[in-house]
Amino acid sequence: MGNDDNNLRRLQRRFLIGAAAVLPISPFLFLQGHVTRWKVGLLPDAAGEKRGSAGEGSDSAKLFVIGESTVAGLGARDHSRALAGQFALQLSKHLKRRVDWTVLGKNGVTARRVIDELLPDMPDVKFDYILLGIGGNDVMKLSSPRKWRRDMIELIGRLREKNPDAVIFISNCPMIIMSPVIPEPSKSLLWKLSQMHNDNIIEFTSEMDRVFYYRQPALVEREGFFADGIHPSEQGYADWSAAMLKFFTQNYEW
Repeated sequence: MGNDDNNLRRLQRRFLIGAAAVLPISPFLFLQGHVTRWKVGLLPDAAGEKRGSAGEGSDSAKLFVIGESTVAGLGARDHSRALAGQFALQLSKHLKRRVDWTVLGKNGVTARRVIDELLPDMPDVKFDYILLGIGGNDVMKLSSPRKWRRDMIELIGRLREKNPDAVIFISNCPMIIMSPVIPEPSKSLLWKLSQMHNDNIIEFTSEMDRVFYYRQPALVEREGFFADGIHPSEQGYADWSAAMLKFFTQNYEW
């Protein structure tokens, strides 16, 4: 635990030094962010049912997907083509069982807001698997390493209380460096913070029981991945889900 505390202090110190360094240009970065959001616009949530099934058979596993805009399915026509449906499809192929999925997502939420705004609406069902899609807004809203760790540990703990036997998967912190629409210097600054959150969550989940984090990939295939330069397209959700399931099966026993 002592080494974890030292690493957290190191990350927090880097964050504060970086924040102080960019303070003189913060009005420009704020304006740059607003212009980018105006240019990109806002995609609608995925339409259709927030429950579904992937695969076949009478013996089914239950999957719950909760989190931010990628969970809400921005960039896809419906949830079967978004993260919930595509991850359920990959999970079904691995388990060789039908997977019944339920999704609860909201654009713009941080880990803290998932606890406050989404968890109260989580169905009173014992899920076998949970996918937590989170991290993008904690980067965009500049959550510090200390806040990220505190909120995520609480969120994971709350999910574990509700589902003591579930396997909990967590999607990677955002690959901001690959975005074709976020301009410099905002892109590089946000990418450094995303990498810090990635290193942070690798550490604090490493000893958690049946909690598996998808580490930031070294490469992302950009061709066809983005719907708007920030959120995945339907092809992006399919490719991302396949990559996550492959990582989880190759690196963890579950």
